[in-house]
Amino acid sequence: MRLLLFLFIFILTTISVNAQNNLLQAGPMSGYITFREAAIWVQTTESAKVSAVLWSVEQPNNKKRTIPIITGRDNGFTATLIAEDLLPGTTYNYQLEINNEPVELEYTSTIKTPKIWQWREQPPAFSLLTGSCLYVSEKAFDRPGKPYGGDYQILQNMAKQDAQLMLWLGDNTYYREVDWDSKTGIYYRNTHTRSLPELQPLLSKMQHYSIWDDHDFGSNDAVGSFYNKKLTLEAFKDFWANPNYDISGGTGISGQFSYNDIDVFMLDNRWNRTPIYDSAKGKILGKKQLNWLMSSLKNSHASFKLVMVGGQFLNPNKVYENMANYPEERQKLIDFIKDEQIMNVVFLTGDRHHSEVSEMELSETHSIFDITASPITSKAHKKVKEENKFRIKGSLIKERNYAKLSFSGKLKKRVLKIEFFDSENKPLFEHTILQQRL
Repeated sequence: MRLLLFLFIFILTTISVNAQNNLLQAGPMSGYITFREAAIWVQTTESAKVSAVLWSVEQPNNKKRTIPIITGRDNGFTATLIAEDLLPGTTYNYQLEINNEPVELEYTSTIKTPKIWQWREQPPAFSLLTGSCLYVSEKAFDRPGKPYGGDYQILQNMAKQDAQLMLWLGDNTYYREVDWDSKTGIYYRNTHTRSLPELQPLLSKMQHYSIWDDHDFGSNDAVGSFYNKKLTLEAFKDFWANPNYDISGGTGISGQFSYNDIDVFMLDNRWNRTPIYDSAKGKILGKKQLNWLMSSLKNSHASFKLVMVGGQFLNPNKVYENMANYPEERQKLIDFIKDEQIMNVVFLTGDRHHSEVSEMELSETHSIFDITASPITSKAHKKVKEENKFRIKGSLIKERNYAKLSFSGKLKKRVLKIEFFDSENKPLFEHTILQQRL
C-alpha cells in the first residue's frame, strides 16, 4: 500500500514538473545585476504566472521571492522579474516557478552581486565575454543554399568559460523578409532565436547586456528611417533586460552601466543613422548621443571605458558600414578623446563577420583600441580584402569565434587580456593591453 502511495505521489510530481517545463519557451536569463537588485528574464509558451525564488549559497534557508508577473501575448509572453533587497558580494541560486510550480533545469541558475571594493581593497579580477552576429537558421524562411548559421555548440562552450558578463554587440537575431514588416514576424524571429537549446545554459550562467545593429533593428543595412523601428524597439526591450534605455535622449537603446572598475557605454548606431550616400552630412549617433558619450567619457574615472557599438570604429576603410563612412562624427570623437586626454577607451564592435584588434596611437602613451568580435554563429567571411592599418599583427580571424576580456592587477595598474576562441573553445589569438596613464 505504501509503495502504491509513493508511486502515485511520484507520478503526480513528475507530471507537474513536466507541465511547467512545457510552459517554458526560453530562459531564464540573467539581465543586469547591481549591488541591491537583479533582473531575471523569462519567456513562456502561453500566458502564465512566473516568479523566481532565490537563496544565498551561504544561507539556503533564507529565501526571497520576486513579485510574480503574468506573461501576455502583447509582450511575446516575456517577463523581466526583479529580485530586490539583495546583498552586495553575494552568490544567489534561484529557481524559476511557473504557475506556482518549480521548473527543473539541467543546469544551475545563479546570480552574483558585485562586491564593494572601493576604498577597501584592490579591484577584483574578473572576465567578460563578447561577440556579435548570432544567426539561427530556419530553412523555411532562409535563402536557398547552404545554411547561413551553424556551429551552435559555440554557445555551450561559451557557457563553460569563467566569466561574469556577456556583452552582445548587435545582430543578436536576424530578421528575415517575412519578419520585419509586422509585429507578429518581429516577435516570432526573436522567439525563434532565443529558444535555441544550445543557448539556454549561457543565458543563465552570467549577466547579459545588449545593443543592436541592422539585423535586429530592421532590414539589412537599415537606417533611422526604417518604418517599423518602434516595433523592433519594443521587441528589443521585451527580449533584453538592460538597466536603462535612451539615456542620451533621442535614441532607442543607448545605455550605460558600471561593473567593478569599468564603465560600459552602450551606443545606438541605428536610430539616428542616415544612409551612407549622404555621408558628407551624414551621422550615425546624432548630436545628442555624441554629446552624451563625450560628456560621459570625460566624467568617467574607470580603469577602462568600454564603448559598445555595432560597426567598426577605428578601421579607416570606407567599406560596408564602418564608421569611416561618416568621417565627421568619427573624427570629432577621436579629437575629443585626444584633446581631453581621455585614457583607456576601448571600443567593442561587431558586424564584420571577422574579428581583429585595432590600435590607434594618439601619442607614445595614449591609444584608442577597437576589439571587433564577429561572428558567433553567422557565416564568417573568409576573404577580408581591405588593409586595416590599425590592425594589430596576427589578430585577424576569419572563422566563427567570440572574445574573452579579462581584467586584473592593482588599481591604476590594471591589465586587460584579450583572448579569442573558436567554436570548440580552441584559442585563436591573445593580446594584452596595459592601463595607460597621463
